[in-house]
Amino acid sequence: MTMPGTHDPTAAARRRLQGTAYLLVTAVGWAVNWPAMKLLLQAWPPMFSRGLAGVAAAIGLAVLAAMQGHRLMPPRKVMPRLALAAFTNVFAWMGFSTLALNWVNVAEGVLLVYTMPIWVTLLVWPLRGVRPTASGFAALLLGLAGVMVLLGAQGFSVTGGQALGIGFALAAAVLFALGTILNGAPLPLQPLVSTAWQVGLGCLPMLVFGIVFEHPRLDALNPWQFASLIYMALIPMAICYLTWFAALQRLPASVAATGMLLVPLLGVLSAAVMLGEPIGAREVISMLLTLSGVALVLRRP
Repeated sequence: MTMPGTHDPTAAARRRLQGTAYLLVTAVGWAVNWPAMKLLLQAWPPMFSRGLAGVAAAIGLAVLAAMQGHRLMPPRKVMPRLALAAFTNVFAWMGFSTLALNWVNVAEGVLLVYTMPIWVTLLVWPLRGVRPTASGFAALLLGLAGVMVLLGAQGFSVTGGQALGIGFALAAAVLFALGTILNGAPLPLQPLVSTAWQVGLGCLPMLVFGIVFEHPRLDALNPWQFASLIYMALIPMAICYLTWFAALQRLPASVAATGMLLVPLLGVLSAAVMLGEPIGAREVISMLLTLSGVALVLRRP
């Protein structure tokens, strides 16, 4: 029996196992979103696509929360934290990374966006006083080496608008890293309500921007592209945000961020299945490096 005020290793292990499961669900859902988004972008512009999926997800989450009897209106004192979380976790992460695809290709964009664990490792020390461990740095280097092998073969050629695309991708990485650290403590709201507000507040500006400036053709989707839109609304913009916030409450920010290095690897593998893109020795080497880094960080006490 554990005395009050003492550490319960069984409870801690259970929380870590739950956090790891939530993290893996998030990684798989966001990874499959890359080829789904690529398919959808063949017919619709990026900000409208992302914004519409997010607003639809927010409405669905709000309806589900209301059906369960949760209070939808947050207290006024919570609104500043809610707005900051919506900006870093949704608008910057999803919006800026999508905008970057206007000027850089998908491989370059994913590589830049998933420098996010570097920024978490660098920022968590001054902001939270959590000094990175040697095993944490080793895991991070292994994971990033896997991402570099996977996506860095062609290198970067910064010409013209590419600098703008690189800037948006790095801004997405830095701001999401900041949100990962600052938003680890749960808001005083039910998870469904908190996620609905964050996704809605973050995606509504994208939708407005898309309607005003991108002028999408609403009848342009084929059945597979429509299925991709439904997937984006249900999984990455709804379920994965719920599981991501749940993982942040159970795992250190640096562990959760390093686990996200699975996303570019799984994204390429899912693109091979969904879009027929080839897998060779580079992908296999990347898989070994990335999975080694993620396994190291997830088994750290």
